Amino acid sequence: MKKLPLVLLCAITSIVLFSSVASAVCPVCTIAIGAGLEGARMLGVKDILTGIWAGGLTVSLIGWTANYMRKKNITNPIWYVLNALVYTGLLMSVYFVPSNSPIVKWWDNCMWGIDQFLLGVLVGSVTFILMELWYMHIKKNNGGHALFPFQKVVMPFGGLLIMTGVFWAIIKWLPQMGIVLC
Repeated sequence: MKKLPLVLLCAITSIVLFSSVASAVCPVCTIAIGAGLEGARMLGVKDILTGIWAGGLTVSLIGWTANYMRKKNITNPIWYVLNALVYTGLLMSVYFVPSNSPIVKWWDNCMWGIDQFLLGVLVGSVTFILMELWYMHIKKNNGGHALFPFQKVVMPFGGLLIMTGVFWAIIKWLPQMGIVLC
């Protein structure tokens, strides 16, 4: 718990420092998701819920790095594929970190026959991508402008919050109704 104030301080400082340089996948959104991910892990939240945020963070970092590469005129598609593979590999490394108590134990708990963390990552990634596409569609239909300030941040962050709520309800209530998740 002692790390929580430090994490919040770092997140707020990062938001202040990077908020003026927002791009397609903005740093503010990335910092917000990173803070949410670390906070959830420190509070002992279920792996599926943490995975949702980890998936969103990974997609955000992939997009953020791709935007940086575009600004540096890197056009070779191999670098973009490598970008996605590196971030995905870093995320999946939580299964392979050697320690006495690994961060995530492979198939330690599952939901619908899929590892909870992996399912969460898939749900979070798809949610983040869909919310970004929806934002671009709204912006295109609104003359190149967002409908409200910080819509670029609110939409992906809100999508991840909604999916977190949905899966929290699933893991809370379905077992009480006698439905087995794994």
